[in-house]
Amino acid sequence: MIIRTLTAASLLSLATAIATPALAQQAPIVQPGAPGAESRTLKAEDATKLADTAFSPADVMFMQMMIPHHAQALELTELVEGRTSNSDMLKIAGRIAASQADEMKFMREWLSSRGQSQDMPHMPGMSHAEHMAAMGMATPAQMKRLATLKGNEFDAFFLELMTRHHKGAVDMVDELLQQPGTAYDPVMFEFVNDVKNEQQGEIDRMNAVAARISDDPRAGLAAGFRDAGEAISNLRLVTAMPKPTGFFDPANPAQLQPRIVDEKEEGEEAELVAATKPDPRDEDDEESKDRFGQRGSLLSFANTDMAFSGDMLVTGNYHGFNAYRLGADGVPSLISSVVCPGGQGDVSIVGDLLLMSVQDSRARKDCGLQGVQGRVSEDRFRGLRIFDISDITRPRQVGQVQTCRGSHTHSVVSADDSRIVVYNSGTSYVRDDAELAGCFDTAGDETALFSIDVIEIPVAEPARARIVDSPRIFAKDGQIAGLWRGGNHGDGTQETNVTNQCHDITVFPSKNIAAGACSGNGIILDISDPFKPVRIDDVTDKGFAYWHSATFNNDGTQVVFTDEWGGGGRPRCQAGDPRNWGADAFYSLKDGQLNFESLYKLPAPQSDKENCVAHNGSIIPVPGRDIFVQAWYQGGISVIDFTDPANPFEIAYFDRGPVDEDQLVTGGYWSAYWYDGRIYATEITRGLDVFALEPSEFLTAEEIAAAEAAQYPGDVLNPQTQTQVTWPADLVAAAEASRKGG
Repeated sequence: MIIRTLTAASLLSLATAIATPALAQQAPIVQPGAPGAESRTLKAEDATKLADTAFSPADVMFMQMMIPHHAQALELTELVEGRTSNSDMLKIAGRIAASQADEMKFMREWLSSRGQSQDMPHMPGMSHAEHMAAMGMATPAQMKRLATLKGNEFDAFFLELMTRHHKGAVDMVDELLQQPGTAYDPVMFEFVNDVKNEQQGEIDRMNAVAARISDDPRAGLAAGFRDAGEAISNLRLVTAMPKPTGFFDPANPAQLQPRIVDEKEEGEEAELVAATKPDPRDEDDEESKDRFGQRGSLLSFANTDMAFSGDMLVTGNYHGFNAYRLGADGVPSLISSVVCPGGQGDVSIVGDLLLMSVQDSRARKDCGLQGVQGRVSEDRFRGLRIFDISDITRPRQVGQVQTCRGSHTHSVVSADDSRIVVYNSGTSYVRDDAELAGCFDTAGDETALFSIDVIEIPVAEPARARIVDSPRIFAKDGQIAGLWRGGNHGDGTQETNVTNQCHDITVFPSKNIAAGACSGNGIILDISDPFKPVRIDDVTDKGFAYWHSATFNNDGTQVVFTDEWGGGGRPRCQAGDPRNWGADAFYSLKDGQLNFESLYKLPAPQSDKENCVAHNGSIIPVPGRDIFVQAWYQGGISVIDFTDPANPFEIAYFDRGPVDEDQLVTGGYWSAYWYDGRIYATEITRGLDVFALEPSEFLTAEEIAAAEAAQYPGDVLNPQTQTQVTWPADLVAAAEASRKGG
């Protein structure tokens, strides 16, 4: 090792060089101007004078915008006294007034200490009214109207305005934190998150109060797995059947999430852990709530879709399927249960064959219960299963079609004695090419995204079923990703999924058309050649998150699309939720072109323990009218008249309270379908319900009799195959006469 000794002079020289690098730099420091402008030379001390890195311009704008936002909240709370005697309303107003005043003081001091203006800035490209609306603020007309109301009317409108107002604040915080470099200062970061938590907490409280003051009988129903409260109108509950043995966990039939417990010293009893600390300003929140695990039972027994053939009903399930015979009054009797786990479980019946969609990665070729491990496995099955049900008491699996994205739903497009043509829609991940050759999720023409599968099934040899084409029905201008690319549609609009697959495709073979609910778009297809579907129109909606299902009316002139906002597992029918999100959309269809008519959403406020959004439904065939029965998960079922598609209205309903009072359990109605005079509804957690229509001010006995006598071609109803029903002429005449008072 060589050791060199530095002299004192050398050390002094080195120290000087390190300490004062700027003194040694002779090159100029230049700051270019805008294009065409001259550059300028900066002094060393000015070169590092960036905008104050303790806060960003976006932080400043957030504070400037939030001050008038909070100020309007105070204006709203000032209207409460003297206009309501509801103690819950008075508590809400008091909490909001106290918190908003404190936060406004903080924001003003924050801006003042940094030399920033407290005035709200003008947003380029937006009027003041548009700017206020984007923040969820009430309009002057709404404020004026609120001041004229009293009692329940005041309470309901106040909660509607204040909930939207608070959601605007939550959105503003989310938008701020999405921008790079914002809320860098720990004090600022803590403040904006406190604002969000505070506002969300008040939203939850206001939703609960709004549900309590609603005069709808469905609001505030008692919770319970088998003993929940019920509300019914213009329907008769024929029967409520529990799930068959083998299709629920005996130790946890409601699929409740496990409680989390504290670890105690040896010999001590474990206790439940408090989820949150009580809000010191809320006298009613003295007791802490239990915490629960984020997952329920490892086994999945969710009831799903249905198919009908003659007097047989088959209900799909994530665990397999169950077959029933329909008896007197439409009451089903179980005749067989088939255990074949795989998720989804949507079913269709064609002659002696039953088709079932399978999408989960745990599904096996052999219907085994042990699942599948690993990213790649030769045992995994994801696609379309084919069963022989000629002996429905002992169904046999006779064919399988593996697909790249599994099978979420399928549609029987055409069927005869020799072959069946099916459109398959997979919505899950693209499996590995090593597991199924040709499966890629990368960009380019070979990708498994941006297409559907056309499957051909030889009736005599179903084992030879195969994919014959994967048409690019979303292509436009030479690009396979030609429709909605994902994202929102501007301020205050919904975050809409990218259109790279369809969830449901409802085919109407007698009309040679199909309607696709395709994630980010609703589309119309020409299916004159079932093997070569061609898109002829497409629409999107600023309030739709996920285009989920499509249903034609009986003559193919109207289409009902549903929006599964929240994916079906979230409580999206609370009092404060937007009325145009998670709704049904009604479109008229003329010459292959869709024209928007209106939206309809369940009017009864649901709780935060009820997953609720529009899901699957069907037409109720009343001659001369367009009537639809809709499943809303734990929102129950609605019967909706959309004869005038611009003005749909509810004519009947049924609802139960939540599965559990303490936790959100995914449950409620997956599907509600009319068949042979009854409404059949698969309840995800509880079982199978059957309903009959009752005469009312909205529906005559003669109209119901005609609907009960409607004739389905082949006496078959598959969920995504629309058939045009007919009626006996005398019953049509009687129904028409009854509408005229005859």
